[in-house]
Amino acid sequence: MTDNTQRAKTGLVLPGGGARCAFQAGVLKAMADMLPRNCCNPFPIISGTSAGAINATVLASNARRFHRAVAELDHVWGNFHSGAVFRADSWTMFKSSVHWMAALVLGGNFVGMPISLLNNAPLRALLSRNIRFPRIQANIDGGILDALAITAASYNSACSSTFFQATPGDRGWTRTRRVGLRETINLDHLMGSIAVPLVFPPVQIDGQYYGDGAMRHATPLSPAVHLGADRILIISIRDEQGDSPVISDKPLTPPGIAQIAGYMLDTLFMDGLYSDLERITRINQMLDSVADEHKTGILEHMRPIDTMVVVPSQDLRLIAQKYRKEMPMPVRLLLRGVAGRKGSEQRLLSFLLFEKAYTRELINLGYKDAMAIKDQLMDFVMGKDVPRLFAPSWVKKDLLRIHPETSA
Repeated sequence: MTDNTQRAKTGLVLPGGGARCAFQAGVLKAMADMLPRNCCNPFPIISGTSAGAINATVLASNARRFHRAVAELDHVWGNFHSGAVFRADSWTMFKSSVHWMAALVLGGNFVGMPISLLNNAPLRALLSRNIRFPRIQANIDGGILDALAITAASYNSACSSTFFQATPGDRGWTRTRRVGLRETINLDHLMGSIAVPLVFPPVQIDGQYYGDGAMRHATPLSPAVHLGADRILIISIRDEQGDSPVISDKPLTPPGIAQIAGYMLDTLFMDGLYSDLERITRINQMLDSVADEHKTGILEHMRPIDTMVVVPSQDLRLIAQKYRKEMPMPVRLLLRGVAGRKGSEQRLLSFLLFEKAYTRELINLGYKDAMAIKDQLMDFVMGKDVPRLFAPSWVKKDLLRIHPETSA
């Protein structure tokens, strides 16, 4: 537990997950109802990746009014449609398909190689209208916010790059395949962080091209730690239970393209988070097992980090399947074409279904799940004594396995 002689500095980590990140808006909406009406943002440090970076930036730019920031997230996510994210009309989808086919057949000659499957210009316009980036620095200068971190992956240097805007005392960092770069966050940083490989076009920043921040982001909790967080709230977009093996008398068939693509996105957005959480848990166990007077050498410079993980109580893939017909017909046909008729596109669909019927249910689910742990959530955010790890039992079972007696 954190020593309360000095109030803990709480960081908020919002991983990516495409349309699934509407769940994060629901959790934040519940928190806004738990806190006083006119309170400021309760998270001095906010870190986001991919679609989670959008939520993080909205919170940072409206840090003076937490309720207003959450209301904006609720409005945007609750009224989403695919056309606000990418051009989904029949003509654009047809041109994109033809371009890709021609490029593959001709080796890029005559037509040039396409840089992405979808055009996300509508999303750039939406973010440009709704996020006031200069307010981020104003909130830092006013002492309301310590830092905002947005992570993207450089195609040129093959590094995970965290762009952060923070108080003067925070310094950049360099580690193996990851760097922290002090920048004034702007729209390009955000578009680079959400540029899912092959799906959305890469974005050029300072002479390098960047793609989705989840790529090479093996330590998604590290930006918040580098920027001084003593405890970290993580709003995840799926539980950590692995899929149960399917037992069937029928012969196995190879996975389809949509199933593989969904699997890759799931790996991209989630596996690094779980591994990093496991690493922090192991370090905490080591530090807690050594008396303060015996902490010498490198141990003197290490501090335990309290962590809390909020995950959906329901499988978002099954929710997405209920609303698959809400997706524009051209996109549905594309998914059906690559998935066949086996319904194997559920995981991919749950990331791409930017339609309000689906996102509203995810917001409601996030709200309900947060309210179910209201007392623990408020204790964590308000800096009270909390367990080193608060997480669903199936997460704790794995993370605390080194000390089985503590996993009860």
